[in-house]
Amino acid sequence: MAILMDGKAAAKTIKAEVLERAQRLRERGIEPSLAVILVGDDPASAVYVRNKEKDCEECGIKGIVCRLPAETTQDELLVQIARLDANPAVHGILIQQPLPAGIDPFVATYAVDPCKDVDALHPQNAGLISLDRPHFLPCTPAGIMVLLDLYGIDPRGKHAVIIGRSHIVGKPMTQLLLSRDATVTVCHSRTPDLGAVTRTADILVSAVGRIGLVTGDMIKPGAAVIDVGINRKPDGKLAGDVVFAEAEPVASYITPVPGGVGPMTRAILMKNTITAAVEATV
Repeated sequence: MAILMDGKAAAKTIKAEVLERAQRLRERGIEPSLAVILVGDDPASAVYVRNKEKDCEECGIKGIVCRLPAETTQDELLVQIARLDANPAVHGILIQQPLPAGIDPFVATYAVDPCKDVDALHPQNAGLISLDRPHFLPCTPAGIMVLLDLYGIDPRGKHAVIIGRSHIVGKPMTQLLLSRDATVTVCHSRTPDLGAVTRTADILVSAVGRIGLVTGDMIKPGAAVIDVGINRKPDGKLAGDVVFAEAEPVASYITPVPGGVGPMTRAILMKNTITAAVEATV
């Protein structure tokens, strides 16, 4: 039976450290802040933004939510980003995705000051990660690495298989695991016989967003299974990419959904924000 990797507990520790750092800044008259830009009225995005507001409150960070209508043009969004870039009281900027049709996510991300890019999606920050010289670490991959370390799972010499090649999770996850001497295979929608590849993984990371994608017979006995997928079932409950009931008896470690990777992603966002605030005062 697999050991559950408790993301909630680990995130609580990180957030306590952030709160302490935030308090020290406030003693110096500096209020750390995170601005989140929400364009449109996507229900899931609204929930994510509310969670970020809650995280900011818990961590002593001022949360600023810039709500823009769905009709916002790309140029209008860029104007809003420029205002936040120019505001020294704003230390971190996050653009909630997905963005409405007509707005290029790359253009929007590129407009964010790299020193305020706490999501680590700006091309400059992404490039630094690929060179093993990161400024900010991308929130989800960094959170996964913290969990691996916490549970004593050393990637060195292990075969890690990542399902998903997005620039948010899959690609930076590859870089972070490579930097820790893992042998990494990346799978995607064009990979034939996915199970044949995943069954070779000592560390399996699924970041696709498809319920039931990874079944028990696709997992190597004793593997560490990291489920990044957050999918909403018809009954409103959340489920990951991995069929948990089938995977738990096979794996040695597994992240639950919810309560695994999600809390870690949000905690690393807070950590990046407080780091940006500290750097802005130097």
